[in-house]
Amino acid sequence: MRRSACIELLFREAGDTPDRIRAAKAHGLDAVEFWQWSNKDLDAVAAALRETGLPLAAILCEPIANLTNPATHGFFLEGVKASLRAAQRLGAPVLIAQAGNVVAGLSRADQHAALVACLQRAADILAGSGVVIALEPLNDRVDHPGYFLTSTTEGLDVVDEVGRPEIRLLYDIYHAAVMDEPIDRVASRLDRIVHTHLADVPGRHEPGTGSLDWQARLDWLAAHGYGGLVGLEYRPVAGTAASLAFPSAG
Repeated sequence: MRRSACIELLFREAGDTPDRIRAAKAHGLDAVEFWQWSNKDLDAVAAALRETGLPLAAILCEPIANLTNPATHGFFLEGVKASLRAAQRLGAPVLIAQAGNVVAGLSRADQHAALVACLQRAADILAGSGVVIALEPLNDRVDHPGYFLTSTTEGLDVVDEVGRPEIRLLYDIYHAAVMDEPIDRVASRLDRIVHTHLADVPGRHEPGTGSLDWQARLDWLAAHGYGGLVGLEYRPVAGTAASLAFPSAG
């Protein structure tokens, strides 16, 4: 599989974002991605992408907001417009969106419905742009206590209820494993997944440092037709270059 380096965590030893992009190219990565775009020199980033020829796989849809709370939807949707402009400027086809935390005083059903409604409005903004939002389920057991969307199945349900090609799912192997989800949870709806992330469990370090059978999961995705990038979103134990020694599937 083709691999994308999350340069928020990888190649930090190389320096700033443009130099991390250059380091990813030098180490044979197929693409790069990062989190916030709003705190970066986008002109310098764009120049480094042109210089290296590396595609930018994904950036965050900012600001992060509670999409489960209708009161925050206007704030988030203005951010979708700004994030779309940044994505188009940098050539990123994916905006990663998080659902936000559980909202006290609202039923789970109401929060689910609010999430769907917000993403439907976001899809209207993205229509015709070629850019999609990838909704990301996260674990609430280790990294994101209080997070609403911890289930891959519910995430896929949200995508299907929105019913728009502009809204897809980010499948994070690490978060799914922390939540004890088997890989075949996505078997019948793999086509809804536009991007994948990888880290080992426990620790969120590079593959091979934990107990997760990550190779079997990559092999399963490849065997079932997943052709997208695998984003390496882990914290290297002994430096980025050494962490890249694990084999890729497919």
